Amino acid sequence: MTGHTLGSTLHAARQRIDETDARVLLCHVIDHSSAYLLAHPELELDESAAGRFAALVEQRAAGEPVAYLTGEREFYGRTFNVTPAVLIPRPETELLVDLAFDHIARSVPARILDVGTGSGCVAIAIASERSHCKVIGLDESVRALAVARRNAVALRVGNVAFLRSDWFNALGDERFALIVSNPPYVAMGDPHLNEGDLRFEPREALEAGIDGLSAIRTIIGGARNHLDPDGWLLFEHGHDQGEHARTLLRQAGYADVFSAADLAGIERVSGGRLTSARPSL
Repeated sequence: MTGHTLGSTLHAARQRIDETDARVLLCHVIDHSSAYLLAHPELELDESAAGRFAALVEQRAAGEPVAYLTGEREFYGRTFNVTPAVLIPRPETELLVDLAFDHIARSVPARILDVGTGSGCVAIAIASERSHCKVIGLDESVRALAVARRNAVALRVGNVAFLRSDWFNALGDERFALIVSNPPYVAMGDPHLNEGDLRFEPREALEAGIDGLSAIRTIIGGARNHLDPDGWLLFEHGHDQGEHARTLLRQAGYADVFSAADLAGIERVSGGRLTSARPSL
């Protein structure tokens, strides 16, 4: 035995990293809940577990995201596997799922597309709640698709499939009632890319041209060829991109254009409905 209890081990780790992070990592190592940890601070940690925890603390102190260290992150009430091949799911992205449900009839079968699916969290969350729908997730990254497929199997979601595609290129003439996306939307050179968790996340899932809108432009333009008549496009964007997003949607001929704010009051998702009108150029 190490002579170190759960309580003393946690206390020591708090000198190096955030208390919440330390608790999450220690729970991960001992495979017990936070409640167990708090209820049994006197229990000793064996040498192997102590070594694993110490290594995780050092990695976190160096900035590595907790989600990559534990290999998981909760999203929409489900636990998803995450690796450095995918963007870490974030609470604000749950708004995209909520809005997707607002635009899907509860009892009418529909085809739904998730562009740039990453871990598959958005596609799987939607498919889980709408079993009568067929959801397809697209990603260019083979490694990301492997994570998404593992998540679908682990969560036992059978009405979702994943396809390798550079944007819409692999879809042929397929069409969907709803297209959603959490695309890259950070401008090249943005200093935030060198801060916090973003330093460790895949740059291709974050960065989108000089103004951060290149992926959004591609999605808005490409979605027109893959939406059913009156189908909806919904996508996440940066905190200061709502007005730009609405302008791009209107210029491309979408109707009923809107933006929705997250719980912090920040415009986070914009969307519009496909019409037959020709876009203004």
